[in-house]
Amino acid sequence: MCSCEHCTRLSGSPAMAWVGFHRDALKWTGPAGEPTYFSTWPTLHRGSCQRCRTQLTSVADGSDMIMVTIFSLTRSAELAPVGHSYREAAAPWMTITLAPDPQRRT
Repeated sequence: MCSCEHCTRLSGSPAMAWVGFHRDALKWTGPAGEPTYFSTWPTLHRGSCQRCRTQLTSVADGSDMIMVTIFSLTRSAELAPVGHSYREAAAPWMTITLAPDPQRRT
């Protein structure tokens, strides 16, 4: 999850839910093909659907990761957020229960 000013303004919501993939491991199979990219920050690029312009991805310069909005994926119910960046900037009425991070040892 991300509640930074950039994500909240672009989405019009109190947070955006993202899942990360290695760029070379992600395959676009939908009818619209790969997203169209545009810069939203000096080092950040967002990808949107070529058909409906829905925002789908976020890619930082120099990163081998691509972030994809969770609910744009077909099997989104299988994914749960494990972190919340900029939580202190989130709307004070928003409550989020995060899933346990499978990569973090307890």
